[in-house]
Order: sequence, then structure tokens, then C-alpha cells
Amino acid sequence: MNLNLQDYSHKRYNILTGEWVLVSPHRTKRPWQGQQEEVTNIKRPSHDPDCYLCSGNTRANGEKNPDYDDIFIFENDFAALQSNTPEFKINEGLFQAQSETGNCKVICFSPDHSKSLADMKVSEIEKVVAAWKYEYQTLGQRKDINYVQIFENKGSIMGCSNPHPHGQIWSQLSLPNEVIKKDQQQKQYFEKNQSSLLGDYLLQEQNLNERILFENDSFMILIPFWAVWPFETMIAPKRHSQNIGDLNSIESKDFAEAISVITKAYDMLFNTSFPYSSGIHQAPTNIQDHSHWHWHMSFYPPLLRSATVKKFMVGYELFGTPQRDISPEKATAMIKQLIIA
Repeated sequence: MNLNLQDYSHKRYNILTGEWVLVSPHRTKRPWQGQQEEVTNIKRPSHDPDCYLCSGNTRANGEKNPDYDDIFIFENDFAALQSNTPEFKINEGLFQAQSETGNCKVICFSPDHSKSLADMKVSEIEKVVAAWKYEYQTLGQRKDINYVQIFENKGSIMGCSNPHPHGQIWSQLSLPNEVIKKDQQQKQYFEKNQSSLLGDYLLQEQNLNERILFENDSFMILIPFWAVWPFETMIAPKRHSQNIGDLNSIESKDFAEAISVITKAYDMLFNTSFPYSSGIHQAPTNIQDHSHWHWHMSFYPPLLRSATVKKFMVGYELFGTPQRDISPEKATAMIKQLIIA
């Protein structure tokens, strides 16, 4: 691709949100005098008696966890969304508000407190994928649920309050902001071209092969052309598919493999348990036509130069536009060599 993209400031367009990111590759040459912190790679026990997510332990609300041996799902004891919120609406001049209902669940990926997805076998991650699929389909059948958001916060710097391997599933009546953007962008493209926006993008990426990290029969892992975070990645199905409920057994295994590949590579990049927020964006569960949707999973990790130097959204990024220094192509080269190895 144009070599100017590696030497000069420019902006790149995010086809899924309609927004721009400023890329400043020349800034990687500047001297660094930023914050350095001590790396702590403490080995956790397989069972922590003080962990409220470990099997057999008592949670903050007094309920006791079962002695689970693979996946454990329960309703969040401190849920951000409530199912019993009364319906109301406020529209007084410039003051607008309305009630929002939903359900928040916690999904423990493993009973082993010491593990993360990067430490789990593909067969174990397959069980996580199966649980995600079941929850999406089950929650999506409810009349009061129109969107199901599956996500994971890994690491204390991402706000994770417990190191036990777990994620969350929030489902709600309305569509979240990011989903509305992606819904509109994909729908507009689909109506104009009668093809998947993300599917056509993946084909273009395959032709260039500059940002692809890994492929199997069903999935592609790549650093998006418009990536905001230094080592942001995306897992996308090659088949035009609206949601994870469409996964067959082979695709489920391939998806689990892709998750295993990228999380292991992350941990090797700076020789630390790599923090990130990951999430699956997929079609809403309301009764509308969502043929335009092409689901995908994104990883947003904050590490920038080492295990101790982080990327924060500050200054210009908070008041102007997201910005990155390391080009997506350079980040691809750094991660790809770890996957090949």
C-alpha cells in the first residue's frame, strides 16, 4: 500500500462506525520519557478461597457457587441494568431521559482461578463459545431484550475487579450507541451493494495480505485498517453471518481456535498476561430484518510499548479524534511473528 501511510500523518476511515482515526507513524521515533511501572506476573492459585467466582465459594450476596467443572453463569450481583425498572420518560425542554431495562450475567470461563483464555485448551474455549451462543439465543427470544452484548474485561487496568477467568453478558431493551453506528453503516452498504460490508472488506484484506494475522477455514484474525488501539485486533467469520447463533460445530471450533491464537500471541508480545477489553458485535435480537449484519469480535488492548507503558485516551483524543502512533501494519508484523513461531 502507499508508503506515505508509514511515514506521514494521515487519518483512516472506520467503515463500521463512520468515524475517523488520526495515525501519526512518525511519532514512534521520538524519545520516550513516560511512566514506567513494575511488572508483576504473580502466579495465581488454581483455587482462591477469597475469590467470589471460584467454585464452592460464597459470593457477596450470600449465595454459594456450585462446584462447577467447566462453565458457570449467574446473574450479576451488582447489575448495571435492572429488569424491574418502571417504564418512564422525561422530555422537558432540553432534559431528556427514559427508562432502560435489561439483564446482566457473569460467565466464568473455567473453575481454574489461575487461567485466562490464553491458558485454556481450544476444547475448553469451545465450551465458552457454546455458552455464548446459548445465552445469545435464549436472551434474544425475550420480548424485553433487543440486544445482547457479550464482552470480557481482562486485567485490573481495564477495570476488572476479579482476576478469575470470566466475562459478562449484558442484554437490554434498546440498542447501545456503538451498535447503532454499525447497524446504520452496514445497512446502508448492504442496500446499495447487496453484499456484506465486512465481508467485502475481508476480501480486500485477503488480496493485500498486509494486516492479516491468522486464518483458518472459517475465520480471519486481522488488525483493522482503522484500528484505534495500538494492538487492536478483530476476529471475523469469512461466511456472511448475522450472529454467533449461526455457528455450526466446525465454525465453533474454528472460532475457539482463533480466540486461542490471538490471546496466546498477546501474552507473548510483552511477556505478560495481556490486558484487554473484548466484545462481540452482532445483529440485534428484535424482529427486524438484519440481513446486512456481519458479526465480529474485537479486542481493544491498552499496552503500547511494553508491559508497563500504556495507551490512554487523553487530550486531543478526548476532545478531538482518536489517535495512534504505531501503524496497524507495524503492529501486524510484531504480532504475526509470534503466531508463526
